Amino acid sequence: MKQTLFDAVGGRPTLERVHKIFYDKIYVHPWLKQFFQDHDQHAIEVRQTLFMGEKMGGDIIYPGKDMELTHRYMFIPEALFDVRKALLAESLKEAGVSDELAARWLKIDSAFKHHIINPSLESFRQIDLKYEQPLIVPEPE
Repeated sequence: MKQTLFDAVGGRPTLERVHKIFYDKIYVHPWLKQFFQDHDQHAIEVRQTLFMGEKMGGDIIYPGKDMELTHRYMFIPEALFDVRKALLAESLKEAGVSDELAARWLKIDSAFKHHIINPSLESFRQIDLKYEQPLIVPEPE
């Protein structure tokens, strides 16, 4: 039987370690931190661990909302996604995840890119957000 990425990286303890490092970076980043105001960091870390654990083949069920639904009210351009991906890559390295396993992790993470990025502000404004407040955070200078 083929080993899952979840098991190969060291299971939930590794995911928790990576996500702690990762969100420590996000919560101080001048652009990304603005998307997480009023959100408990530990709760976000737990949700991300459950989400990625399930996607990596772990015996975990992610009970959260669908990616598109969770991010639909946020204007997330590709440049912001790239910043996030770079911080995740740094976090994987700092947590001691091998280059080969980090590349597999990042590939899974990037598979959800099309669910959360917006090609343009104009296309974002086309989304029907009747009951949600749009979140548009310009890139800091």
